[in-house]
Amino acid sequence: MAEFDEKVLDVFLEKQEKLFPEPVAENREEAEEFLSDAMAVVVDSIEEVMDYLDEAGMDISELKKEEAENAEEVFAIGDGRYLIVDV
Repeated sequence: MAEFDEKVLDVFLEKQEKLFPEPVAENREEAEEFLSDAMAVVVDSIEEVMDYLDEAGMDISELKKEEAENAEEVFAIGDGRYLIVDV
C-alpha cells in the first residue's frame, strides 16, 4: 500500500466531495486504502501536476496552472504539494 501522510489524507477527507457525489472514505485508514486502490499520486508542484495531466493524455496546451489546480481530480495540500486522484 502506498504511503500518504496525515496532511494528504486529511485534505482528501475534507475535500473528497469535489470529485465524488458522496464520501468514499470516512477516516484516514479508509482514505489511504481508497487512494492506494485508485493509484493516486502526490506531486511536489503545479508543474508536476501539468506534467502528469499531459502524460495522462490531456491536452494542456491552453490549460492555465490555475485551471489545473482547480481540476476536480487535483487536491492542493497547502504546502506546495498536490494529490491527484485519477478515477
